[in-house]
Amino acid sequence: MSVAPHHPVAVEVGKHVRAARKRYNLTQRQLSELAELSDKTIRDIEHGTGSPSFAGVLHTLDVLGLDIGVN
Repeated sequence: MSVAPHHPVAVEVGKHVRAARKRYNLTQRQLSELAELSDKTIRDIEHGTGSPSFAGVLHTLDVLGLDIGVN
């Protein structure tokens, strides 16, 4: 099951990923190398678009020291 493009949760996660990446002064390419994902996948995560794997999103969050909560 894929998430609709620009789903509010995907967009919110993307905002946090982008902010953390910038806080660590990383380019999307550098983050993609650290997370072992493509540049396009990082762009998709940051914009809340595409269909990145849940595991890829979680790994990216982990690389940036972020976690996700569910209520």
